[in-house]
Amino acid sequence: MLAIFESTLPIFLLVVLGIILKRLPIIDQKVWPGLEQIAYWFLYPALLFITIYNADFDGLRLDAMLVALVLSILIMATLLGLLWPVLKRTGLVAATEYSSVFQTAMRWNGFIALAIAQKMFPPAGSAVVALVMAVIIIPINVFSVFVVTKFADSSANWARIGRTMALNPLILAALFAILMRFAPFRIYDPINETLILVANAALGMGLITIGAGLRIADIASLRFPLWLPVFLKLAVFPIILISLAWSLGLDGTQLQYLALCAAVPTAMNGYLLAKQLGGDAELYAAVTTLQTALSFFSIPTVLALTAQLTSG
Repeated sequence: MLAIFESTLPIFLLVVLGIILKRLPIIDQKVWPGLEQIAYWFLYPALLFITIYNADFDGLRLDAMLVALVLSILIMATLLGLLWPVLKRTGLVAATEYSSVFQTAMRWNGFIALAIAQKMFPPAGSAVVALVMAVIIIPINVFSVFVVTKFADSSANWARIGRTMALNPLILAALFAILMRFAPFRIYDPINETLILVANAALGMGLITIGAGLRIADIASLRFPLWLPVFLKLAVFPIILISLAWSLGLDGTQLQYLALCAAVPTAMNGYLLAKQLGGDAELYAAVTTLQTALSFFSIPTVLALTAQLTSG
């Protein structure tokens, strides 16, 4: 447990550094949106592309991994759908809040997972995380857009939403990487090395910008709509995915790769969707902050328990 905690500590120290830098007067606040744009449109896609392109998937049971992953997403979406009538009847979650509860329970921060995978596991770990990102980006976005639109803005422009998803740089980078793996030629080595350098910069910069976007004051809230998706994302979803993977015969490091993907907190990109479509963006930001803070402890716990499970 201590070794896992120490392995994940540098990742969260970079997040904390982002929190500190955002609040110091030495950096112009206008800089941060620009950094986020660079990360979203260039650094993250380059990281995803080069990780998938250079990945060695030999010896990995990708079929079982992907089946467990897709089933776990479907089960989580179904669970959240079944919860809504109960939440509505009891008044625990308002209709305006539900879409943010749904999004923050479903989305996951693949870049935190990639950073931890590079620190803890062999290259295959990062490859699995990148592949997972490529597979689940589309279904999670489709679910999220549907729910936010249904509960927030029934007059949303679906053509515009469709174009936005189709032009998502992460989706395009992942698809291009998969296509390039089957190309009859290899990328010129100096270009490959350049993209690797960009990918290395992406992780550090990405973690700092994640920290800069967090709102620490929100952690003190005891609101049920804030804590419900924290419990679902950091506790329930890991149990679902790890149980499915285990039942499909996955064990050892392959099970730990999926456990890492399951354990990371939600991603901030759903905040913009909530803001654009009239969802509760403030709740989304608060849940993201709380999940990220608590995942500092929950990720090592999930990984340690999975290691115990795989060791018999």
